[in-house]
Amino acid sequence: MASLHRSEKLEAAFAALSRNYRGLDVDIYALCQQRRKTAPVMEGDFMASLSVPTHAGQRHGNPTYAVFKYNDIKAILQDAATFTSGFIAKGLGTFFGGDGLIIIAMDGDQHRKARGLLQPVFTPQSVNPWRAEIERSIREEFIAPLVPNKHADLMDFALYFPIRVIYALIGFPQESIGDFYEYAAMGLTILAGPKNDPAEEEAARMSAVAASQGLYDAVIQLVAQRRAEGATGEDLISRLIRAAFEDRRLDDKEIATFVRSLVAAGGETTTRTFSSVMTLLLQRPELVERVRADRNLVPKLIDEAIRYEPTSTVKVRQAARDVEVGGVMIPKGALVQCVIASANRDEDIFENADVFDIDRKLKPSFTFGYGPHTCIGQFVAKLELVAAVNAVLDLFPNVRLDPDRPAPEIQGGQLRGASSIPVIWD
Repeated sequence: MASLHRSEKLEAAFAALSRNYRGLDVDIYALCQQRRKTAPVMEGDFMASLSVPTHAGQRHGNPTYAVFKYNDIKAILQDAATFTSGFIAKGLGTFFGGDGLIIIAMDGDQHRKARGLLQPVFTPQSVNPWRAEIERSIREEFIAPLVPNKHADLMDFALYFPIRVIYALIGFPQESIGDFYEYAAMGLTILAGPKNDPAEEEAARMSAVAASQGLYDAVIQLVAQRRAEGATGEDLISRLIRAAFEDRRLDDKEIATFVRSLVAAGGETTTRTFSSVMTLLLQRPELVERVRADRNLVPKLIDEAIRYEPTSTVKVRQAARDVEVGGVMIPKGALVQCVIASANRDEDIFENADVFDIDRKLKPSFTFGYGPHTCIGQFVAKLELVAAVNAVLDLFPNVRLDPDRPAPEIQGGQLRGASSIPVIWD
């Protein structure tokens, strides 16, 4: 690939992250369907039963419950006062080192104020000015160089383009893109920290904390540089330096901490979502032709794909008081696993829930979260996804799955996606 700097370290880190959360080779949707019917709120660690670690880590010692119905999960995600996130600082947060204070681990007024500072930078109106550069980068740097080959594995560039976009938006110097793939590998190492085995988790924590510090050092240096220059640009760091909420501004440490978590999570989520979108599309040749002819369908394709195959199958909260959910009393301190993969296919909410149908009436799915902790970067992710799908359809004539290669398969107990999507075109 002529224009793409490849990074063995990044590719190895992504593969390790996928393995870490793959779990048992079971049909998670069939299990969830059974739970919705027989135990919509169950006592016990559902994700551990699939051999999948969660953001809570192994050291919490709290009772665990799992919730499977859409309306129950919606109520939990909306009520951040009763169902809190601070425990994440003692789980996944410890792999970031320091106080483990990342925005997904904040509660109450602290979260409201942090969100108030960050959110305006990520509204649709704010991210739209980035659209042209996102589209140009994906087309010219990643997809156009492949056109003469008439065959490719879409995942060869799907790991790189979201990282390239984040890199540009953050404001790192263009000539150092190779370094940034190293930073992104550090981010994936952090996310892969939680393990099922406590001894493995301790070993993973050491390498994750080292990676986290290396990533922080790179970002804080850039934040200081942007502040010294006056922070007049439209890059993310400059915008965050200028951001104000209730007469408060972010300091350098807060900006660097947030940007570090964005580097860790922002790229790989988009990669996995792209893999599922393209797999579900290419499995249906008649749908490829519909979408190719009417690009207004691309956002509907993406929305249905993230409902049907959520990248992350579970979101965990902690009960701040004794609370009843679906007729089951959950004690204060218990961890509550909201099984998004189940909610998104709840037959009481979605007609023909197990059918992939881009024409269905749109209802909120929980893939990007819901309520106060809704994913702050979802509009950037959707911009990238629309740009990538359109570029593939524009530049690869009659693109289709390669009949001589294994068909793509979406897998994973927690982080779901396809690891390979071999295609050919005319």
